[in-house]
Amino acid sequence: MLFEDTKYLDYKFPEPQYLGAKYVHRGWIAQFIPECVCTVLDAFSGSQSIAYMFKQLGKKVITNDFLSFNNSIGKALIENPNNKLDSSDVDILFSNNDNPIQFNLIEDLYSNLFFLAEEAAFADSFRSNVHKLSNQYKQALALTVMCRSMTRKVTMGHFAHTQALAYASDPIRVKRNRSLIRPLKDIFLDLLPEYNAAVFDNAKENVSYNKNILDLLPKLKNVDLVYFDPPYCNSHADYQSFYHLLETYVEYWKDKRFVNGTKRYEPKRYSGFDKNGEAVSNLQLMFERATHIPVWLVSYNDRSYPDIETMVSLIKPYRNVKVERKTYSTGRGGKGSVAGSSEILLVCTMK
Repeated sequence: MLFEDTKYLDYKFPEPQYLGAKYVHRGWIAQFIPECVCTVLDAFSGSQSIAYMFKQLGKKVITNDFLSFNNSIGKALIENPNNKLDSSDVDILFSNNDNPIQFNLIEDLYSNLFFLAEEAAFADSFRSNVHKLSNQYKQALALTVMCRSMTRKVTMGHFAHTQALAYASDPIRVKRNRSLIRPLKDIFLDLLPEYNAAVFDNAKENVSYNKNILDLLPKLKNVDLVYFDPPYCNSHADYQSFYHLLETYVEYWKDKRFVNGTKRYEPKRYSGFDKNGEAVSNLQLMFERATHIPVWLVSYNDRSYPDIETMVSLIKPYRNVKVERKTYSTGRGGKGSVAGSSEILLVCTMK
């Protein structure tokens, strides 16, 4: 599919380190977007790589994720038209923690688990200064880059294991990824130019939501296409367990319990899509609530629950469905993307 407006394609989305991210599938997905589409909804935006692709294509983008740290990426790179972090902003972020009683959560919870004590204290100090930035977009950008810096510090880029410091003491692992032993401050400074360069204005009023999609869908009007990339049950669907530290950092919880060896928060946010017992009924409800949107693109995987045949049967009452398939030759991790499995795109059009 050719698009008339390609002037935004030179901007580069910072490559994510996120289970199930569709970053590598952007070109494949883009070919199924009708050229007449003006406004798009990315319903489960995660890393925001597909929402960013829509923005590059000159579309008005409505992006949504029920987790706050993903919404911060949306605020920073999708909704934000032109706000970047300059040297004075960095000076503010790197200034001392003037409220160590209020901002000590990361040091209290994660010292000697994911970070050495001084690194955890730096993360708290940084977080204490985010609100001093001049607007919500700079604040979101600061949180986005720091969250990405934290994932760089942890082997596998997630927080569902307790081996972070052991891995950082392993010379072989450090040789493969020196970020394991680099200060968060240095990683942040290395990443910041890449994120600043990714900020651009596509002359549309884009918006990033932080909602459960079942609640948001009925409230949206004049959307031409929705992209659904729901959690794939049986394939790393519980993102809150993998990325709990990032959500804790952005929300800076004061009313949660922190449980198990990884100090994951409880109670978790309600998804409705990450458990086998709820997935089918909520997928059906989601499709019912999307009937006012003409075109649906649904990403899926052939090793997930429910199976592809069930997904097609859920969609058929509302739309014609064509199944597009892309087979993995090597494993990528997350969402069933192992060698031999197939990435599926269900292209759903009006009857």
